[in-house]
Amino acid sequence: MNAAPTVAGPAPGAPNGAAGLAVDVHGLTKRYGSRTVVDHIDFDVRRGEVYGFLGPNGSGKTTFMRMLCGLLTPDDGEGTCLGYNLRTDADRIRLEVGYMTQKFSYYEDLSIEENLDFVARIYQLPDRRAAVAATLEQLGLTARRKQLAGTLSGGWKQRLALGACMIHRPRLLLLDEPTAGVDPKARRDFWEEIHGLAAQGLSVLIATHYMDEAERCHRVAYLAYGKVLTRGTVHEVVDRAGLTVWRLETENPSELVVALHGRPGISVVPFGSALHICGPDAALVRAAVDSVTGPGVTATPSQPSLEDVFIYLQGSTKDNFS
Repeated sequence: MNAAPTVAGPAPGAPNGAAGLAVDVHGLTKRYGSRTVVDHIDFDVRRGEVYGFLGPNGSGKTTFMRMLCGLLTPDDGEGTCLGYNLRTDADRIRLEVGYMTQKFSYYEDLSIEENLDFVARIYQLPDRRAAVAATLEQLGLTARRKQLAGTLSGGWKQRLALGACMIHRPRLLLLDEPTAGVDPKARRDFWEEIHGLAAQGLSVLIATHYMDEAERCHRVAYLAYGKVLTRGTVHEVVDRAGLTVWRLETENPSELVVALHGRPGISVVPFGSALHICGPDAALVRAAVDSVTGPGVTATPSQPSLEDVFIYLQGSTKDNFS
């Protein structure tokens, strides 16, 4: 991608939020019937921060984002987004937030240029032709501006979607699994773009399932079935989990998975011809390792990774549908 689009500063008279926070919420809750999908979350995102939001499908990440950008009203809790009250200033928030949804949501029978022009009309930009042209240029879309959106590859659709949510120069981006289904080169270009924007002061909250992407974030939080289980820098999250990890090398890892199935206090994850066995109780982990170590199996202690932490957390939490 080309140089990052210029990020707008606060509009005249716009609040800046407490202590430079783009997002500052407390006890945020959303229920659907008897099911609580976001359960009393306290959360903040700093100005210029790239914050990674992780968790299994159905954990409440999308619902939380929709409350932040004024599309859903919280049932409980309070807070601000870009200094605006979530409950009373939803219309103002929507004008200063860019929201990129999981599903490509633009008109496939319109060209890139026509889609961007449509979005510029929605935001009533005073010089929308200039805004469209600048967005096309800044995101490397000018040569494809006449191409129908429906004919674009996943990476180019992603770039169009980013351009559409940036055209009004927001101060906060909410990105819901934006790189799902795109190739590694497009993902890398996308992250270079995001960090370029953050360097200009844009705040970014990004939901992702990719651990390598999470490690590019300044801070991360893990949400499982409506609750935040851990948060902090990657180092803090890994250290706080207190996991013991052993790596088992073997020619038949599936046999070890069967042998270890059902042992309490551990998770077992295949990595090619190896297994990672991890858990918070070092004695239980070591006992599991010793139970399968023998001819043809090499066991070595290993440092826990962010992926080890999140796999363990996911396996140790209960689905709130059950």
